[in-house]
Amino acid sequence: MHLQDEQLVEAYLERGDQRAFGALVERHQERVYGYLMGMVRDPDVANDLFQETFLRVIAALQKRRGSYTRQGRWLAWVMRIARNAALDYLRSRKKWQDVTSADDEDGASFWERLPDTGALAADEALHRAEQGAWLAACIDRLPPEQREVLLLRHEAELTFREIAELTGCSINTALGRMRYALLNLRKMMTTAKKKSLAEPATS
Repeated sequence: MHLQDEQLVEAYLERGDQRAFGALVERHQERVYGYLMGMVRDPDVANDLFQETFLRVIAALQKRRGSYTRQGRWLAWVMRIARNAALDYLRSRKKWQDVTSADDEDGASFWERLPDTGALAADEALHRAEQGAWLAACIDRLPPEQREVLLLRHEAELTFREIAELTGCSINTALGRMRYALLNLRKMMTTAKKKSLAEPATS
């Protein structure tokens, strides 16, 4: 039986069901970790922040602070905690500066153009992996507010309404940041392609 997130949360809150909480973590761990990794670009730090996020989640649930009101999506609430953990880390190292439909289709078409490596030959898979690392480096070069919206949309799969609420901006601003993020990524891709074509071949 597939339980909804809210049912699992209820089981944990009412009965202390650890298996229910474990199911929640397992269900969303890739999204949460993917977002954190995109924010800090360090696997060890991302793993530490992942653990910190769920320690904060447990503390908030056990103390019933009211931050989780059982309204709205569980994942959106967890991502707010993950974002706070990531920003705390980045601010402590002064690597972050605060920045006080068509886009849906645009974002989907961009990511859908990235190939699935599952059926590729080994040499092609290696090439795609290198492309993936290069794409991650390009994402890292985006302005912080654009990078975060892109990660929240792609990695965490939040709606633009949820992203707007999480980051404290309007939906139009969130959409605009996503649009500019994609435009900037495409510019980087075009520039890199032209540079690659202009470079002489090496033996």
